[in-house]
Amino acid sequence: MSGQDRCHCQCCTVRGLTWPVVVITVGVLFLLDRLHGGALYFGNTWPVILVVLGLVHLASAMVSREGHAEPLPQVPAPPAPPGVPPVNPPPSGQGQ
Repeated sequence: MSGQDRCHCQCCTVRGLTWPVVVITVGVLFLLDRLHGGALYFGNTWPVILVVLGLVHLASAMVSREGHAEPLPQVPAPPAPPGVPPVNPPPSGQGQ
C-alpha cells in the first residue's frame, strides 16, 4: 500500500503505535532487570507486555474511526478477448 492510500484516522494511528510501544516496554523491563534484579527480574515482569498490548487495543477501540479508509478491493485482470493468439504459441510438431 502506498503512503497516499494509508488510513490516517485516529484508530489506525493508535494501532500503528502497538509495536513501537511493545519494543519500548520490553527495553524498559530489561533495563529494570539489569539495574535492580530481584523482584524486577524479567521473568516476573513480562506480563506487563500483555497489559501494555491490552491498553493499546483498548485505546484504539475508544478513539474515533472518522475518516477511516478501507483498503481498495483487489480487482482481477480482465480475461483476454476471444480470437487473440497467445503470446508464446506452443511449438508445432514440425521439425522433429
